[in-house]
Amino acid sequence: MSPFELPSLAAQAERLAALGLVERGLPGAALDAVRTSDRAAAGTTADQDGTNPLLVVHPAVVPPSRLAPLLSLGEKRGFVVVDMTDVDDFAPIDGIELPEQPLYTVGAPTRGDEMANWSPEEALAEITGAGRTPLTLSEGISWALQLPGVVEKNHCFMTIGSRLRKERGGLDARTPALWISGGTGRDGRENRGAPKVGWCWARNRHTWLGFASTSGRAEIART
Repeated sequence: MSPFELPSLAAQAERLAALGLVERGLPGAALDAVRTSDRAAAGTTADQDGTNPLLVVHPAVVPPSRLAPLLSLGEKRGFVVVDMTDVDDFAPIDGIELPEQPLYTVGAPTRGDEMANWSPEEALAEITGAGRTPLTLSEGISWALQLPGVVEKNHCFMTIGSRLRKERGGLDARTPALWISGGTGRDGRENRGAPKVGWCWARNRHTWLGFASTSGRAEIART
């Protein structure tokens, strides 16, 4: 199995249950529907390229601030940077519509390593030009919950499918991202090596941040 190959949707649902998502607000019925689905159990929900899609927790059900602490790398737990108290206000950009289900899927997620050192503006044009769509923050966190290794030293990613809209119009200059804390500054030494949700300026470049994207979003088939 590739290190980024996702297990079946049923197995992903089991992992979310084990992480305690029901206690954080995810309806147990939504997990049961995936775990007991004949389609999920048979693996017939695979994308056209033969890979399993990613099971995503809708941010309206469990927001990023409640998902991030479930991230882990080794014994280190995830966190949101202290100057991102408005993390849950970041919403999908124009052109992205989330399925109206507590759990939905995204196909063929990639980290976008080949776009490292690009600006978010350049990356968005490249992603959409390729017929793909950038991951939202909740989608990026959901991916790392299933496969912690996608957040890797010197190979982390932005989730530019989420932006914060200003009250008077336009977008806030920050873009959310997932990477590994160096334990400096306000992160605190105790968080060195921990996965973190933070932000970068929308026009800046970072050699260690790619731009995560997906082939598309879909509702989970009801059986």
